[in-house]
Amino acid sequence: MQNSEKPIRWWPLFVVIALAILGILVTWVSDAGHRQDKIFLTTTIFIATIVLGVLWLLFLSQMRRQIKFLTSAAILLVVLLSASLFQFKGFSGDLVPIFEWRWQERRTTFQPGSEDSPNSRTSAMDYPQFLGKNRNGVVTGTKLNFDWETHPPKLMWRRPVGAGWSGFAVVGNSAITQEQEDDSEKVVCYELHTGETKWSHQDQARYDTPPAGLGPRATPTISGNRVYTVGSTGILNCLDFETGEQLWTTNIFEEHKAKTPPWGVSISPLVFDELVVVSAGGAVAYHRETGEVAWIGYRTQSGYSSPFLTTLAGVEQIVIFNQGLVTAHEPLSGELLWKQPWSTQSAECVAQPVPLPDDQLLVSTGYGVGAKLFQISRNPTDEFNVSIIWETIYLKAKFTNIIYYNGYLYGLDDGIFACVNPDDGTRQWKRGRYGHGQTLLISDVLLVLTESGEIVLVEPNSENHIEHARFEALKGRTWNTPALVGDYLLVRNDREAACYQLPVIHTNVDTRTE
Repeated sequence: MQNSEKPIRWWPLFVVIALAILGILVTWVSDAGHRQDKIFLTTTIFIATIVLGVLWLLFLSQMRRQIKFLTSAAILLVVLLSASLFQFKGFSGDLVPIFEWRWQERRTTFQPGSEDSPNSRTSAMDYPQFLGKNRNGVVTGTKLNFDWETHPPKLMWRRPVGAGWSGFAVVGNSAITQEQEDDSEKVVCYELHTGETKWSHQDQARYDTPPAGLGPRATPTISGNRVYTVGSTGILNCLDFETGEQLWTTNIFEEHKAKTPPWGVSISPLVFDELVVVSAGGAVAYHRETGEVAWIGYRTQSGYSSPFLTTLAGVEQIVIFNQGLVTAHEPLSGELLWKQPWSTQSAECVAQPVPLPDDQLLVSTGYGVGAKLFQISRNPTDEFNVSIIWETIYLKAKFTNIIYYNGYLYGLDDGIFACVNPDDGTRQWKRGRYGHGQTLLISDVLLVLTESGEIVLVEPNSENHIEHARFEALKGRTWNTPALVGDYLLVRNDREAACYQLPVIHTNVDTRTE
């Protein structure tokens, strides 16, 4: 009796696989689009290939029904097993899906770094706001020892924290950040040397959206005996520094009938003189003691960067990178001094603009846009002029900050560390895949907190990429900015926080005993 079993029809599966390989090759060889687009398209091709493969198995393969059943059962078993073993934890800065073991170690108890109790010194070098005293990511007065093999960083404490991308603001022995707990946003004050909670304040608010994640994004600002915070939905709080008592509050976006940014509010408040400056449909200033509106600046869609104070063309001004627009305001009145359009190709205007010598301002965004260097000047009638000196694709800061040091620019270009010459925008080198992390300049060395939670010391050298030391400080996706107070480094992400004492060669920080 002749066997009537049909041969397996392989060619449709081979066509699907060949098209998938071709699509991935075209995606990555082509210059079109940026890295995040390519990763998203690659993921889409991969998922589509699996779906088409299953459809081929069921309807086009001509396999025996028993084989189809067993193969389908095996695929279903793999899916169920994967779902039970792994959990989805959002996306990386490059939009790569993140999966973790469900039983992965989660630190749920306070863990001191050693048996020695922390000393009672309090550094006089505070870190009172986003990116430090001058809001530029530069810390002076501390010189780090690069030999971490002989003198490794010392863990002072580690503890779980609520979700969020807020950094720490530190004054004295109080380290303050924001985090999410269920449906409440919390402002929490920790003891710098022990990690113990001193006080907390909470508001009913919750913002959670993929791939940006859950929780508040902005870093608190400490000024005098007040703490100013902005939550992910726009709640602006003024709290007592010692107790956390709420002194006044408002929702800046509701009050000004402005549209909140789609990935949550990440604007860290700027305190200047008697004013607190934020962005809610453009720059807005409040009286720091009463919460009354002092002035309303040029109206536009808010971005994700924070206002900062600088001097350009001989005039002190508050600059803010809004959505598709850079604006500068007279600090006491809010008068618009100048505005400069920015590419609408980028949906996220996040990175802080960087003032450079000779009245120049560097602005950068990710998603394939790059950077531009602007010249700010005034004409004979004292009106401001803004002109472009150069623009480049070689410095794409997504949500990190760029450091200017000794005549060169250093920062993460779409997740890879790069050095750029500000004279003409040419790239000196690009090396070191650190992901979408954060960077500080500590006197004469660049401290990079990578997206995976490592601390890396990089020499600010315009000729070569030189790593001096590295260690794992945190586990998991880390987008939060670090804070350095004397030799104490505070780091956190959306699940844990830690304090390390870094080895130093010299520090001119005065100390006092409590």
